[in-house]
Amino acid sequence: MKRIIPILTALLLIIGASACGGNTSAPSENGAAETNDSSAAAGDGDTAVPADSGSDVLVVYFSATGTTKGVAEKIAAFTGADLCEITAAQEYTEEDLNWNDSNSRTTLEQNDPSARPEIGSETVSLDGYSTLYIGYPIWWGEEPRIMDTFVESYDFDGVTVIPFCTSGSSGIGQSGKNLADNAGSGTWLEGQRFGAGASDEEIEAWLNGLR
Repeated sequence: MKRIIPILTALLLIIGASACGGNTSAPSENGAAETNDSSAAAGDGDTAVPADSGSDVLVVYFSATGTTKGVAEKIAAFTGADLCEITAAQEYTEEDLNWNDSNSRTTLEQNDPSARPEIGSETVSLDGYSTLYIGYPIWWGEEPRIMDTFVESYDFDGVTVIPFCTSGSSGIGQSGKNLADNAGSGTWLEGQRFGAGASDEEIEAWLNGLR
């Protein structure tokens, strides 16, 4: 994975200025743009490992424009989790995210259930983790195909997996079930959808409801 950030770093990212993440429009379920909102096969063969945080909780997320990243950072802060970002081998551009273009990259990918975009970030070691939060934006009512690449690349046996997503208007739909089916392992819980303006209170209340 590109990086795994222990909880202290996650807190600093939330409080301070974020080093990355833009405000590009990303497609959502019905073609409406999701504002402020990027695969997970082995990148160069390296494996990213936690920075001795001692946490057994990991938050993994894919975020093309920053929205999902913001929610992921808050979840990591509230749960004391390590944080890891999934990035695409070929970065998604604004043109790629144009849902009005029937030939845009994301339109073609989402219309092809077998599409598996390549992941550019390092693989992550799941050793020692018992809980995994997995986040992504909703594109055309479903998970981005790069998330299918990710879940098909790992063994989640012994791990409780909790999906969360962000979107401008659509719900989580069947995306969590799709990921669970494609993963074929792990104990998958029902997921949660958050909007771009999700508050700390909203996220914390959801997390507390899982306990």
